[in-house]
Amino acid sequence: MVSKDRETQIARRMTRLGIRESELEEKFIRGSGHGGQKINKTSSCVYLKHLPTGIEIKCQSERSQAQNRWIARRDLCERIEKRRREAALRKQQALEKRRRASRKRSRAQKERMLRDKRIHGEKKKLRGRVRGEG
Repeated sequence: MVSKDRETQIARRMTRLGIRESELEEKFIRGSGHGGQKINKTSSCVYLKHLPTGIEIKCQSERSQAQNRWIARRDLCERIEKRRREAALRKQQALEKRRRASRKRSRAQKERMLRDKRIHGEKKKLRGRVRGEG
């Protein structure tokens, strides 16, 4: 059995993340794997789907349906937090990339770039037509 304290903690975490119970599709299904007669009779496996994001969680780690419900909600919160962290990281990386791209080059970099351009131009000049003497 899950304590009231743990239930309130997960409820607070879900509200902080903006997850409402009405956005969740919850089913109780029979589990799979080892367990024999007990697993074939009871529907303690919890299937949870968050409709706005499409995240699906299936939990049968415990024998109790209540504990599996709590674990499924906890896993859902963790996945949503992970998605948000990754999105924020991608956004930050894009900003940094844009900043680096528009950064002014140093004097040494400019001189090196111009030197390389001159060398390349000289190479291309040598590819011109060969004119015979005479």
